[in-house]
Amino acid sequence: MGAAQKVVIITGASQGIGAALVKGYRDRNYRVVASSRSIKQSSDPDVLTVSGDVADPKTAERIVSQALERFGRIDTLVNNAGIFIAKPFTDYTDEDYANALATNLNGFFNVTRRAASEMEKQGSGHIVQITTSLVDHANSSVPSVLASLTKGGLNAATRSLAIEYAKKGIRVNAVSPGAIKTPLHGPETHEFLANLHPVGRMGEIRDIVDAVLYLEGASFVTGEILHVDGGQSAGH
Repeated sequence: MGAAQKVVIITGASQGIGAALVKGYRDRNYRVVASSRSIKQSSDPDVLTVSGDVADPKTAERIVSQALERFGRIDTLVNNAGIFIAKPFTDYTDEDYANALATNLNGFFNVTRRAASEMEKQGSGHIVQITTSLVDHANSSVPSVLASLTKGGLNAATRSLAIEYAKKGIRVNAVSPGAIKTPLHGPETHEFLANLHPVGRMGEIRDIVDAVLYLEGASFVTGEILHVDGGQSAGH
């Protein structure tokens, strides 16, 4: 099978990192299944869009079944969909907690379980999570227990799945970003966020895309949590 025939599922694909990942994989001639709550149809015949909430198992079922119906295989899954709520711990609400778990953990579980089953049948595949460097580098300036709780769970699951599937041809990795210039962060926050990184700047969306695409081609790398965080995880 040539690279032009490979298929990637990308969640949270309507804007920011997700939309850039769609372009990055298309530039490598992958066919793309792009999903988010409000994604628009694509004019590209090699991009299939599936709207819906990944926290809903029915959405996950549609993503995988439509990928197979349209393209016949699934080679890569990028679990990019996620929410980030930065609050002091005691300010979190029950709704904050439910929403974080629904998108960050349930969404991961719903799509990954179905995609991994198909990858196992074909004897190959790659699964990538987008997490956060705050899991490894807690910062009192950015209180974010729910991010650490959920994205830290994804880091642990990444290692566990990498070992479980190591001899089945399926690699599992994660990219752990610092603060990235996306629509999530208003321009008024950029100076503050830049100063959180030892390199003195925020990351660019392209930095994350490059990291995911590196892992895509790194056939001897599995179970890796790749920090793309301007030195945050190394400490100040």
